[in-house]
Amino acid sequence: MPYVRRNADGQIDSLHRDRTGEVPEFLDDTHPEVQAFLGRAAEDPDDFSRLDANFVRVIEDVIDTLIVKNIINITDLPSGAQAKLFARKSFRERVSKSSLRLFEKATDFGDVI
Repeated sequence: MPYVRRNADGQIDSLHRDRTGEVPEFLDDTHPEVQAFLGRAAEDPDDFSRLDANFVRVIEDVIDTLIVKNIINITDLPSGAQAKLFARKSFRERVSKSSLRLFEKATDFGDVI
C-alpha cells in the first residue's frame, strides 16, 4: 500500500491496497503526497539530528555558565566529559572567532584550553 487515485486536479483523492485499472499509481507510504493526504507532515530524517545537535549546544552553554558563575569547576566533571568539552570548545573557536573563550587560562607554557 498505497495505490493512489487522483482527482482532476492531480491531487490524491483516495488510497487503496490493491492496484486496479482505476487506481494504477503506486506511491511509497513515506511519499510526501501520501503523508499530506493522511494529514501528517513529511518527516525530515535530519530533524531529530538537528534537534539533538541544538540540545547539545544548549547543554554546553549551561555548563559554561555554571563554570563562569563558579557553581562548578571544570575539574568536577569526569575526564572524558572534560575532554569532550575541550574538543567542542576548541572546534567552535576555530570555526567562529566570536565564541566565548571560557576555558582559556594563561600559563607559563602559553594558553591552555
